[in-house]
Amino acid sequence: QVQLGESGGGLVQAGGSLRLSCAASGRTFSSYHMGWFRQAPGKEREFVIAISGSGGYTYSADSVKGRFTISRDNAKNTVYLQMNNLKLEDTAVYYCAIQRLRIGIRGEAVDYWGQGTQVTVSS
Repeated sequence: QVQLGESGGGLVQAGGSLRLSCAASGRTFSSYHMGWFRQAPGKEREFVIAISGSGGYTYSADSVKGRFTISRDNAKNTVYLQMNNLKLEDTAVYYCAIQRLRIGIRGEAVDYWGQGTQVTVSS
């Protein structure tokens, strides 16, 4: 069965950095888009960023452009989210998402979800 293991979340001061990892097992996802959503308390789930299967292109929400970078290592079946210059509004539970095709902003066609990892940005 497919399992997604997320790691790297934690508490960081505003302006700091974190790197999240999502390692998939059970099958290879080299042909799938992999990405991240987040959900803050009282807020709707929000698409953050994703990367194509080959790693050839990425796409992201405007709110994280210039600060977040996504990458993947298909040999490790893993996607990474490098978060720099974190802001208070980045505080959320971050969910890894895997989808055969381009990931839509609603996430309704996501094939696999991670369990979520908490990112808390403090002042």
